[in-house]
Amino acid sequence: MTYLHAQHANSDVQAPLKEFRYLYVVLFCVFLLLAMMGQMLFMDWRNWLPGAEGTRPMLGSVKSAVYTVISQLS
Repeated sequence: MTYLHAQHANSDVQAPLKEFRYLYVVLFCVFLLLAMMGQMLFMDWRNWLPGAEGTRPMLGSVKSAVYTVISQLS
């Protein structure tokens, strides 16, 4: 009986993690496309993304923007 309860509790934890991963991947792809388009057009794209103003590498800027948006959604 304990095993069934532990298995059910584990599935309750996995559902929000899957949603978080999906949201992270989608936002990361969208922000990465924005950053790549801005980079190709020689524009200052870091001001477009929230939380990316002070970072220099492109992937670091995109990652910080995604974390900023997700933290504001929670």
